[in-house]
Amino acid sequence: MSSKPHHQYIEPDLSAGGVPKVYAVLGNPVAHSLSPVMLNRAFRETGYRGLYVALKVTDIAGAIAGVRALGFSGASVTVPHKVAVMDHLDEIDPTARAIGAVNTVVNQDGRLAGTNTDAEGVVAALKEKTRLEGRVLAVIGAGGAARAVAYGAVQKGAKVVIVNRSEARGRSLSRFLHCPFIPLAEFTGAGIDILVNTTPAGMSPRTDQLPIDAGILTAQMVVMDVVYNPMKTRLLQEAEKRGCTTVDGVAMFVYQGARQFSLWTGLAAPVEKMREAVAEALAGPG
Repeated sequence: MSSKPHHQYIEPDLSAGGVPKVYAVLGNPVAHSLSPVMLNRAFRETGYRGLYVALKVTDIAGAIAGVRALGFSGASVTVPHKVAVMDHLDEIDPTARAIGAVNTVVNQDGRLAGTNTDAEGVVAALKEKTRLEGRVLAVIGAGGAARAVAYGAVQKGAKVVIVNRSEARGRSLSRFLHCPFIPLAEFTGAGIDILVNTTPAGMSPRTDQLPIDAGILTAQMVVMDVVYNPMKTRLLQEAEKRGCTTVDGVAMFVYQGARQFSLWTGLAAPVEKMREAVAEALAGPG
């Protein structure tokens, strides 16, 4: 698969006249984000007069000032600004505060409110294939995505274990969530029901990378990768070979975006159409 997704711009339907509600994803890099494809499809499908664009942002304080000045109705926030953006918002909800990161901004009549839909996204994706209550879930990684995954899983009654190459970062997250930590070098997979990779290992263009030794995978495991390009990472390929139930990163990406759509518009998200738009973009022309 190409390292650059061939995604087409989905023209929003603005035929009714008037000024559309404008939204953006703020990040760096952001050129190959599939959020515009997904959200503009959702706007079209529901008839909502919205326009969603990707903006490369190096100065998050300036970008948020721009959101205010230009009257954007909301924004998605991605790497590397999910933590830094918190200092520039008027309020932050308890979920985002607990995770320690914001990925969604809602403009509430001039007040900018921050939340985080990543935890809800991963829980919804996993619940398509398995239950979480009482299961032992290993989170590979200790960054922002790991925090969201671990927090969401704990909230649904899972027993979370943090697994990370860097012991300092891994132990910091495990203390934050009051859960065990295992250094990656010592991780055997024993007793694990669900394994979620939150590291970039396997992401295009380095598609041959694995976040863990594939030998630890066993058939009773549910294996999820938050990487969505490629849709079927090497980790998921290896998991399938061993009979594991797999969950791809597109599911989490779509569900977190669906929650953003509903927060912004008050409408039910057209989840299947959003998933279709992302899958089409990843598949490329043909």
